Amino acid sequence: MGKLEIKDLYVEIEGKEILNGINLTIGDGEVHALMGKTSLSYTIAGHPKYKVTKGDILFDEQSILSMKADERAKLGLFLAFQHPVEIQGVSLAHFLYAVNKIKGNGMNVLEFRKVLDGNAKLIGVDSSFLNRQLNVGFSGGEKKRAEVLQMLVNKPKFAVLDEVDSGTDLDSMKVLGTVLNNMKGKGFGALVVTHYKRILSYLNPDFIHVLMDGKIVLTGDNKLADELEDKGYSWLQEKGVN
Repeated sequence: MGKLEIKDLYVEIEGKEILNGINLTIGDGEVHALMGKTSLSYTIAGHPKYKVTKGDILFDEQSILSMKADERAKLGLFLAFQHPVEIQGVSLAHFLYAVNKIKGNGMNVLEFRKVLDGNAKLIGVDSSFLNRQLNVGFSGGEKKRAEVLQMLVNKPKFAVLDEVDSGTDLDSMKVLGTVLNNMKGKGFGALVVTHYKRILSYLNPDFIHVLMDGKIVLTGDNKLADELEDKGYSWLQEKGVN
């Protein structure tokens, strides 16, 4: 499955509370969007700086709070970063093959390269892109395509995409939307964290949630994204949402 449940979650970083009472369930096969600045992505992934003070996170009905980031990844959780790190001396292809070996899926180099080349074509890049040092000198759009490629190769059960539209060109957003829509279905779910409506036009999420002051204050469909695009977030306070 690919079901994520967040129950009454409170989180702090360096003693400052940043999330206070998050409740969210994303069913198997669903894609949800979360609009607003949040550190929920890193909390789900298991970043050690983000301390859960109350509540729980369940992945396929199993609590993951005690698990380290790599243990969560092995369960099938994937995080696409807003600002991926640059790793000099390691090509994108070699990095992905190393991840493939760690996951133990049994493919040899030739088999893996065939799969990798096929996925690269899906996102509109060639072998020269795969041979470049990981994220070194990449444009914003290229970094996001590299993240999408990692998602395709890893085949996670659940993906968290943290502001992947930040600094991204239109073509790369279209690629991301196409990939997510093709992956969507039984055995895969996703949470897309964003500030903007533009990427949602390509994703057509099942639900959109609005986060303010560390908690989800409103849930709706794509019409909600239209309202936020037109009115901003201040209208929610005027409406009495808190």
